[in-house]
Amino acid sequence: MRLRRLVVLAAVAGPALALWARCRRGSAAERVTLGYADGSAVTLAAGSPGAERLLALARALVDPRA
Repeated sequence: MRLRRLVVLAAVAGPALALWARCRRGSAAERVTLGYADGSAVTLAAGSPGAERLLALARALVDPRA
């Protein structure tokens, strides 16, 4: 009975904790991911060549008041 409770707790708390950690970690980083028709993708971090221009366009689309 005790093992069953532990398994249920891990099944409920594990994904919630992982989601919380992922949201907290990824909120500060800005990046642009370019996907191509052949299925490949390139991710540009903020500060890389060309990324600032694309990030400015993305910010304008997300928040038109900015």
